[in-house]
Amino acid sequence: MNITKAKTAGFCFGVKRAVDLTYNLAREGKKVATLGELIHNKQLVADLEKNGVITLENTQIPQGYEVVIRSHGIQKNIYDELKALGIVTHDATCPYVKKIHNLAEKIALEGRTMLVAGDANHPEVQGIVSYCSTEVVVFKDPEELEKWLNLDKNANKPLAIVAQTTYILKKWQESLNIAKKLCTNCEIFDTICRATQERQAEAETLAKKNDAMVVIGGRHSSNTQKLVDVCRAYCKTISVETGKELSPELFINIQNVGVTAGASTPAFIIQEVLNNMSDMNRDLEMDFGAMLAEFEGSEVKLHRNAVVSAVVESVTAKEVIVSIPNCRYTGTVKASEFSADPSARLEDLVKKGDELNLIVIKTDDNAGEVQLSKKRLDEREGEGVVEAAAQSGEVLTATITEAVNGGLVAFVKGVRVFIPRSLATGRNENLEDLVKTKQDIKIIECTRDGGRRKVIGSIKAVKDAANNELREKFWAEVEEGKHYTGTVKSLTRYGAFVDIGGVDGLVHLSEITWEKIKHPAEVLTVGQTIDVYVKSLDRETGKVSLGHKKEEDNPWAKFETEYPLGTIFTAKVVSITKFGAFVKILPGVDGLVHISEISYDRVEDPNTVLKVGQEVEVKLIGVDLDAKRVSLSIKQTKEAPVKEETEETAE
Repeated sequence: MNITKAKTAGFCFGVKRAVDLTYNLAREGKKVATLGELIHNKQLVADLEKNGVITLENTQIPQGYEVVIRSHGIQKNIYDELKALGIVTHDATCPYVKKIHNLAEKIALEGRTMLVAGDANHPEVQGIVSYCSTEVVVFKDPEELEKWLNLDKNANKPLAIVAQTTYILKKWQESLNIAKKLCTNCEIFDTICRATQERQAEAETLAKKNDAMVVIGGRHSSNTQKLVDVCRAYCKTISVETGKELSPELFINIQNVGVTAGASTPAFIIQEVLNNMSDMNRDLEMDFGAMLAEFEGSEVKLHRNAVVSAVVESVTAKEVIVSIPNCRYTGTVKASEFSADPSARLEDLVKKGDELNLIVIKTDDNAGEVQLSKKRLDEREGEGVVEAAAQSGEVLTATITEAVNGGLVAFVKGVRVFIPRSLATGRNENLEDLVKTKQDIKIIECTRDGGRRKVIGSIKAVKDAANNELREKFWAEVEEGKHYTGTVKSLTRYGAFVDIGGVDGLVHLSEITWEKIKHPAEVLTVGQTIDVYVKSLDRETGKVSLGHKKEEDNPWAKFETEYPLGTIFTAKVVSITKFGAFVKILPGVDGLVHISEISYDRVEDPNTVLKVGQEVEVKLIGVDLDAKRVSLSIKQTKEAPVKEETEETAE
């Protein structure tokens, strides 16, 4: 019997991302819960439970648990509830599903009725529906759509049509033909996942060529059952969840068999099925050896671009040596083929005993060696993630590797991304400061010109979106008198601008401190964290006036209490003018010694008798608290000299 296994069998990148995320969190020792089964495969869910991951059906989250949102996504109200409860969430929603959520909100804003091709009871569809606040109609097949459109006035409504990501491609095309024929105003969005399209197309091709198809996956998995429906149209189709469900009788008189698996089917299940088929092969005298070579049980035959699993044997600065199970070849991964980051050190990335998935570059039969690459496999797997993020707007984490003329070079899951300067930093920031850091980015362009891929990313778009969200929150909650902890953004001669959560407010020079200063730089620095409060705000212009100095620190209140009229004390001269000298009483309170109060002798110029910094004894002789004026006297601290009597004064 000839066996052909589909290249697209097994996890899609969205499911793989969700599974890897959940296992990693569990390995980090975190308490992890998923809302509903992470994927529609009970064997993998059971394994997750062994690793401490619990499955919940509602938002009653046990204390201390973090929640993984599965690739199907969840309903908007549930997401909002988790956010309001302050639950730590890890959103593993498939980017293609996220894209439909965004479309649903857009459709609602346009006032259209949204038509959804899919299963109304499926969690993905329920999530999509929750994001549209206008009328929503879910139809399971073209016939149901046609029936609804033929009702009076429905076809004349402003409509928009989307599809569940795993909807059968053939039924989708039939539905679109009906919509185009009957609708006068219908906007069409092709939302079937590209991986789903490829998987269904390959399954159809295999079904046409073979006598039977084995479809592996959960019976309540939507994408798996869609594959079953596709294959049954052309040949005998055997649907199994595990290898234990197979029996030799199923393959009697079958010469050619195709094997495929749903997007939520783990590799170990596929392997189990093939192993069981190998056992049946002995009973039926079939040869499944060639097919099983890429799994366990026989020597792996390597060819260019094949993906293999390997175990690290040793690590040097230049290469990683690996062993491949069931293979006589020694594997080598050069440093340049391990990571897209040229500055990365192999010793920091991998250690002996680590298990790696690698792609074959070249084999040398004479030397018994094979050259492998991790970087190229990462790039291959990352392409789908980046392309989907470009459509959905999902935020990705990029590693910045170098600053070049005009911007930054970064890598996302092995895919090279260029970030122009205008989309990377602020006007006065240095690009070099971002090298060797991780930054959240959005993919704003992902195109191909021949064999060359062009990917453009933006750090600024992520920051702008975050700031917009902060601004909305700020204006919803702000009120005069409310206190904030802010960061000094810039200094001007008239005050300091402070970021108080996505909004910049101005602390006027007079509101920074009770002391008299000429420039904010005397007491503040850019980047400094300070406490401020809202003095006034203008919602129309978006202007916010802030205060920093505290009333309890008001030196005038202290002055009024501690310095009654007639008090004599020592103070330092801080400035001298032609009409007198100012002395510091308290920080923020200065008093004037008028020229006439400096000495009983006539003083023509205060500079002749006083110096800045000189400490003098003064007497408080006058206060105007409203005008913030204090009058002092030096001469009144001394006894007035007795004047000598002259003939003139005697007369």
